[in-house]
Amino acid sequence: MTEEQQKEARHKARMQRKKTLIDEKVAKADQDKGVCLVLTGNGKGKSSSAFGMVARALGHGFNVGVVQFIKGSFSTGEEAFFRRFPEVDYHVMGEGFTWETQDKEKDIAAAQKAWAQAKHFLEDESVTLVVLDELNIAIKLNYVDIDEVIRAVENRPINQHVVITGRGAPKPLVEIADTVTEMQVVKHAFQAGIRAQKGVEL
Repeated sequence: MTEEQQKEARHKARMQRKKTLIDEKVAKADQDKGVCLVLTGNGKGKSSSAFGMVARALGHGFNVGVVQFIKGSFSTGEEAFFRRFPEVDYHVMGEGFTWETQDKEKDIAAAQKAWAQAKHFLEDESVTLVVLDELNIAIKLNYVDIDEVIRAVENRPINQHVVITGRGAPKPLVEIADTVTEMQVVKHAFQAGIRAQKGVEL
Protein backbone atom coordinates (compact mmCIF):
# COMPACT_ATOMS: atom_id res chain seq x y z
CA MET A 1 0.00 0.00 0.00
CA THR A 2 1.39 3.38 -1.00
CA GLU A 3 1.72 6.28 1.43
CA GLU A 4 -1.18 8.03 -0.30
CA GLN A 5 -3.36 4.92 0.04
CA GLN A 6 -2.44 4.67 3.73
CA LYS A 7 -3.50 8.31 4.26
CA GLU A 8 -6.78 7.62 2.47
CA ALA A 9 -7.38 4.50 4.58
CA ARG A 10 -6.73 6.41 7.82
CA HIS A 11 -9.04 9.21 6.71
CA LYS A 12 -11.79 6.72 5.85
CA ALA A 13 -11.42 5.00 9.23
CA ARG A 14 -11.67 8.35 11.06
CA MET A 15 -14.77 9.32 9.10
CA GLN A 16 -16.39 5.94 9.79
CA ARG A 17 -15.80 6.38 13.53
CA LYS A 18 -17.15 9.93 13.36
CA LYS A 19 -20.23 8.80 11.45
CA THR A 20 -20.95 6.13 14.06
CA LEU A 21 -20.78 8.70 16.88
CA ILE A 22 -22.95 11.22 15.03
CA ASP A 23 -25.51 8.58 14.05
CA GLU A 24 -25.80 7.58 17.72
CA LYS A 25 -26.46 11.20 18.74
CA VAL A 26 -29.00 11.68 15.93
CA ALA A 27 -30.83 8.52 17.01
CA LYS A 28 -31.13 9.86 20.56
CA ALA A 29 -32.64 13.16 19.33
CA ASP A 30 -36.16 11.79 18.92
CA GLN A 31 -38.28 14.83 19.88
CA ASP A 32 -40.07 17.30 17.64
CA LYS A 33 -41.11 20.46 19.46
CA GLY A 34 -40.71 24.21 19.41
CA VAL A 35 -37.40 25.51 20.71
CA CYS A 36 -36.40 28.71 22.47
CA LEU A 37 -33.19 30.27 21.21
CA VAL A 38 -31.36 33.09 22.99
CA LEU A 39 -28.77 35.04 20.99
CA THR A 40 -26.70 37.31 23.20
CA GLY A 41 -23.21 38.74 23.72
CA ASN A 42 -21.45 41.92 22.62
CA GLY A 43 -20.52 40.70 19.16
CA LYS A 44 -22.26 41.41 15.88
CA GLY A 45 -24.66 38.86 14.44
CA LYS A 46 -27.50 38.37 16.91
CA SER A 47 -30.29 39.94 14.86
CA SER A 48 -28.65 38.76 11.64
CA SER A 49 -28.89 35.17 12.86
CA ALA A 50 -32.50 35.64 13.92
CA PHE A 51 -33.48 36.97 10.51
CA GLY A 52 -31.66 34.13 8.85
CA MET A 53 -34.11 31.86 10.70
CA VAL A 54 -36.99 34.00 9.43
CA ALA A 55 -35.80 33.23 5.89
CA ARG A 56 -35.64 29.52 6.69
CA ALA A 57 -39.12 29.57 8.18
CA LEU A 58 -40.49 31.26 5.07
CA GLY A 59 -38.82 28.58 2.98
CA HIS A 60 -40.98 26.04 4.81
CA GLY A 61 -44.13 28.12 4.38
CA PHE A 62 -44.39 29.04 8.08
CA ASN A 63 -46.03 32.14 9.54
CA VAL A 64 -43.62 34.42 11.38
CA GLY A 65 -44.12 37.16 13.97
CA VAL A 66 -41.42 39.79 14.52
CA VAL A 67 -41.28 42.40 17.29
CA GLN A 68 -38.34 44.79 17.50
CA PHE A 69 -38.10 46.32 20.97
CA ILE A 70 -35.36 48.94 20.70
CA LYS A 71 -34.85 49.60 17.02
CA GLY A 72 -37.33 51.99 15.53
CA SER A 73 -35.75 55.32 14.71
CA PHE A 74 -34.25 54.13 11.41
CA SER A 75 -35.26 51.70 8.69
CA THR A 76 -33.33 48.48 8.13
CA GLY A 77 -32.81 46.20 5.17
CA GLU A 78 -34.42 43.24 6.94
CA GLU A 79 -37.57 45.22 7.62
CA ALA A 80 -37.79 46.42 4.01
CA PHE A 81 -37.27 42.88 2.75
CA PHE A 82 -39.46 40.81 5.08
CA ARG A 83 -42.41 43.19 4.88
CA ARG A 84 -42.83 41.93 1.32
CA PHE A 85 -44.04 38.58 2.63
CA PRO A 86 -47.64 38.23 3.80
CA GLU A 87 -46.53 35.37 6.09
CA VAL A 88 -44.49 37.82 8.17
CA ASP A 89 -46.27 40.04 10.71
CA TYR A 90 -43.57 42.66 11.35
CA HIS A 91 -43.69 45.22 14.19
CA VAL A 92 -40.98 47.83 14.80
CA MET A 93 -42.00 49.21 18.17
CA GLY A 94 -38.92 50.75 19.79
CA GLU A 95 -38.17 54.44 20.07
CA GLY A 96 -34.54 53.96 19.12
CA PHE A 97 -31.43 53.58 21.26
CA THR A 98 -31.96 54.71 24.85
CA TRP A 99 -29.02 57.13 24.75
CA GLU A 100 -30.72 58.83 21.81
CA THR A 101 -34.26 58.97 23.19
CA GLN A 102 -33.23 60.10 26.70
CA ASP A 103 -36.84 59.67 27.77
CA LYS A 104 -37.22 56.71 30.11
CA GLU A 105 -41.00 56.91 30.49
CA LYS A 106 -41.48 57.00 26.74
CA ASP A 107 -39.09 54.04 26.33
CA ILE A 108 -40.95 52.03 28.97
CA ALA A 109 -44.30 52.74 27.33
CA ALA A 110 -42.93 51.64 23.96
CA ALA A 111 -41.45 48.46 25.46
CA GLN A 112 -44.73 47.59 27.18
CA LYS A 113 -46.63 48.06 23.94
CA ALA A 114 -44.10 45.86 22.14
CA TRP A 115 -44.40 43.21 24.86
CA ALA A 116 -48.19 43.18 24.46
CA GLN A 117 -47.71 42.38 20.77
CA ALA A 118 -45.10 39.75 21.64
CA LYS A 119 -47.51 38.04 24.06
CA HIS A 120 -50.13 37.98 21.31
CA PHE A 121 -47.71 36.08 19.06
CA LEU A 122 -46.67 33.74 21.89
CA GLU A 123 -50.31 32.72 22.34
CA ASP A 124 -51.02 32.18 18.63
CA GLU A 125 -50.43 28.60 17.50
CA SER A 126 -50.66 29.65 13.84
CA VAL A 127 -47.36 31.54 14.25
CA THR A 128 -44.54 29.02 13.96
CA LEU A 129 -41.60 31.37 14.56
CA VAL A 130 -41.55 34.42 16.85
CA VAL A 131 -38.57 36.79 16.80
CA LEU A 132 -38.26 39.13 19.78
CA ASP A 133 -35.40 41.36 18.71
CA GLU A 134 -33.53 43.23 21.49
CA LEU A 135 -35.93 41.92 24.16
CA ASN A 136 -32.91 41.17 26.38
CA ILE A 137 -32.13 44.88 26.56
CA ALA A 138 -35.71 45.77 27.49
CA ILE A 139 -35.54 43.17 30.28
CA LYS A 140 -32.14 44.39 31.48
CA LEU A 141 -33.46 47.95 31.74
CA ASN A 142 -36.53 46.69 33.65
CA TYR A 143 -38.86 47.90 30.91
CA VAL A 144 -40.33 44.39 30.67
CA ASP A 145 -40.74 41.98 33.60
CA ILE A 146 -38.49 38.90 33.32
CA ASP A 147 -40.94 36.64 35.19
CA GLU A 148 -43.71 37.53 32.77
CA VAL A 149 -41.43 36.77 29.84
CA ILE A 150 -40.50 33.37 31.30
CA ARG A 151 -44.15 32.45 31.81
CA ALA A 152 -45.13 33.48 28.30
CA VAL A 153 -42.23 31.59 26.71
CA GLU A 154 -42.83 28.43 28.74
CA ASN A 155 -46.58 28.46 28.03
CA ARG A 156 -46.40 29.15 24.29
CA PRO A 157 -47.82 26.62 21.78
CA ILE A 158 -45.80 23.40 21.87
CA ASN A 159 -44.57 23.59 18.27
CA GLN A 160 -43.76 27.29 18.26
CA HIS A 161 -40.15 28.46 18.03
CA VAL A 162 -39.06 31.71 19.68
CA VAL A 163 -35.81 33.61 19.12
CA ILE A 164 -34.81 36.28 21.65
CA THR A 165 -31.89 38.60 20.90
CA GLY A 166 -29.93 41.32 22.64
CA ARG A 167 -26.93 41.82 24.84
CA GLY A 168 -26.95 40.83 28.48
CA ALA A 169 -29.44 37.94 28.39
CA PRO A 170 -30.72 37.43 31.96
CA LYS A 171 -29.71 34.18 33.66
CA PRO A 172 -33.30 32.90 34.15
CA LEU A 173 -33.90 33.22 30.41
CA VAL A 174 -30.64 31.46 29.59
CA GLU A 175 -31.64 28.63 31.94
CA ILE A 176 -34.99 27.91 30.25
CA ALA A 177 -33.72 28.32 26.68
CA ASP A 178 -33.02 25.25 24.56
CA THR A 179 -30.18 26.87 22.59
CA VAL A 180 -28.04 29.79 23.72
CA THR A 181 -25.34 31.45 21.61
CA GLU A 182 -23.07 34.22 22.87
CA MET A 183 -21.51 36.40 20.16
CA GLN A 184 -18.03 37.66 21.02
CA VAL A 185 -16.24 40.66 19.52
CA VAL A 186 -12.86 39.93 17.97
CA LYS A 187 -12.76 43.03 15.78
CA HIS A 188 -15.37 45.51 14.58
CA ALA A 189 -15.22 48.09 11.79
CA PHE A 190 -16.80 50.75 14.01
CA GLN A 191 -13.69 50.71 16.21
CA ALA A 192 -11.75 51.89 13.13
CA GLY A 193 -14.19 54.75 12.53
CA ILE A 194 -16.33 53.05 9.88
CA ARG A 195 -20.02 53.92 10.22
CA ALA A 196 -22.82 51.32 10.21
CA GLN A 197 -23.26 50.23 6.61
CA LYS A 198 -26.45 49.41 4.70
CA GLY A 199 -26.66 45.71 4.00
CA VAL A 200 -24.30 44.92 6.88
CA GLU A 201 -25.61 46.60 10.03
CA LEU A 202 -28.70 48.31 8.59
